Amino acid sequence: MPDIVVIGGGAAGLMAGITAAQQGASVVVLERMKEPGKKMMITGKGRCNFTNACPVEEFIPNLPGNGKFLFSALQQFSNEDLLRFFHERGLETVAERGGRVFPASGKAKDVIEVLTAALQQAGGRLVTGVQVSGFVVKPGQVTGVRYRNVENDGRREGQDFRSNTKGKVKLGPEHTLDAGAVIVCTGGASYPGTGSDGNFVPVLEKLGISVEPLLPALVPLEPEEGFIEDLEGLSLKNVEASVLADGKVAAKEFGELQFIRGGIAGPICLTMSRKVARLEHYNQPELELSIDLKPALSEDKLDARLMRDFQEFSKLRLAEVLRKLLPQPLVAPVLDAAFLDGSKPVIQISKEERLALVQAVKHFTIPIVGTRPLREAIVTAGGIALKEIDPKTMKAKRIGGLWFAGEVMDVDGYTGGFNLQAAFSSGYVAGLHASQMVLNNK
Repeated sequence: MPDIVVIGGGAAGLMAGITAAQQGASVVVLERMKEPGKKMMITGKGRCNFTNACPVEEFIPNLPGNGKFLFSALQQFSNEDLLRFFHERGLETVAERGGRVFPASGKAKDVIEVLTAALQQAGGRLVTGVQVSGFVVKPGQVTGVRYRNVENDGRREGQDFRSNTKGKVKLGPEHTLDAGAVIVCTGGASYPGTGSDGNFVPVLEKLGISVEPLLPALVPLEPEEGFIEDLEGLSLKNVEASVLADGKVAAKEFGELQFIRGGIAGPICLTMSRKVARLEHYNQPELELSIDLKPALSEDKLDARLMRDFQEFSKLRLAEVLRKLLPQPLVAPVLDAAFLDGSKPVIQISKEERLALVQAVKHFTIPIVGTRPLREAIVTAGGIALKEIDPKTMKAKRIGGLWFAGEVMDVDGYTGGFNLQAAFSSGYVAGLHASQMVLNNK
């Protein structure tokens, strides 16, 4: 039997397998998809933003979803350690805006190829097309896994992965594989087409592991129907947006957003989406997105700007003057928000109407129902409750022989390489300590 079985061939699983194998443990990594690292293939728009070049102490603030839990893991395996790992294996990298680190080739597959080659070189085995359906359990101890082949998995029927031979055995619908330790790296529930669909949650709950609700993070916000149809395709830069919950500010960000079909995306909306998802799930308040379209101008300065424009273009209609201040698609919605007629000559605009326009520009409000679905999220918030896990080793506290790493845990962060670094760091720690325990017990 192998010393260690790793469930999941993503970033966390591959790093856990590599690390354990480098320590001298016999390792099998089981991946249900035909190829490993499917979710990595789509990160960074297919370029794989696998870490960030910022100082390691800046990672935790960029992991708002329980990032403090990873303090020890980031100390044991930092972004500098990860870069060294790839550079020593010939992968050239580039750091771009915001410290985002990519392979210099711009190809995510190059990152995955380095990882799979490192696993093989260390003596670990990767088996794809295998669905783990449960654990082999003795009182208080996981001693292996139950698995089945996935149909059309691209492997030969009955290929035996329990040894280094390629002999055939006749496999039934479910089999067991004993192991000294099991590391769970099954990911979250976003992008289910990559194999990250939350299907392993019932297996963990059956074992008695507490799991926090799986919620979307880094996902567009969803407006009430009919509120942004005329704005689709519009991008806004240098705006400030706030999420209001029952009229109170719940989150606020400055930067860029985009109106897309069925949602409001862009960095600031993605950043606030975790908060929105939690509000939607736990509190269900009335939600609104309030956008300050001119954050560089106070209300008084904006009012003064409008007065100057009205004087300079006194012969024009209100909508024509507003086009000099706002993008064309926003003119009509802002006028509607201020209850103003765009065909009215600006010379006829009263002070009260002008102040109403100021409010509409500084507080352009869109009712939202929450976020887009979890399947569209970049990252999953929620997962295995952190009270179940020792942060220094990633070992399950209440069950022997069991470790966790990656997005399956209740940790999530912002875009920029922080989530993948979290996966690599926790995978390293799990692989290191699981292998040490198994080898010490031999």
